[in-house]
Amino acid sequence: MLIWIVVAVVLLPLLALALAVRPVLTRLPRLRRAAVALQRRAAEAETLRESAEALQERAEGVQRQLDTAQQRLAVIKAKRG
Repeated sequence: MLIWIVVAVVLLPLLALALAVRPVLTRLPRLRRAAVALQRRAAEAETLRESAEALQERAEGVQRQLDTAQQRLAVIKAKRG
């Protein structure tokens, strides 16, 4: 009789734990693929951010050149007229 009580107290919770963990373990490969995909997209986003920053710097440089050209044009127009 004592053996059945020990079996019930020890094995039944272990069985319940195994049944509860099984769905999680079956999802692990999908979760891993999703995590890898998210890391890849994060790397792509970082690359895009760096490209956007470089483009912003280039646009600012072009804007400075445009401002300089407009100032020179204003000086030329002022001398002419």
